[in-house]
Amino acid sequence: MIKQITTDGQILAIILSHRFCEHGIHFFTPDTFSQQLAYMRHPAGKLIDPHLHNPVSRTVHYTQEVLFIKKGRLRVDFFDDNQAFLESCILEAGDTILLAAGGHGFEVLEEIEMIEVKQGPYAGNADKTRFKAQEKSHDPS
Repeated sequence: MIKQITTDGQILAIILSHRFCEHGIHFFTPDTFSQQLAYMRHPAGKLIDPHLHNPVSRTVHYTQEVLFIKKGRLRVDFFDDNQAFLESCILEAGDTILLAAGGHGFEVLEEIEMIEVKQGPYAGNADKTRFKAQEKSHDPS
């Protein structure tokens, strides 16, 4: 229900299945990530104290993004920092993914509606390096 995509000890992505369902608050990201991913489930009547978020200086070196799949199916291809293909995962309606590091590409398998959340402001061409995917390795057997 929670899947981490990793390479060489580095977390590239965290996938939260729409099937995940536990009471309380569950954080899935290390405190060092510039995006934090959590799941919360509380009963009716639970009070969450009103609060403000204080100004805190943070340095963000890489854009991390979260995708919420509202409708459809999406294949996500994962690449390491050298643009080598690692693996693919299929996301479906209700799933959430945090893309934290490495490279990624997508193929829409069924018409998709999704919401993307990431740090801003968007830096245009300086924000990403596009590359041509290498052939995916096939099992010769």
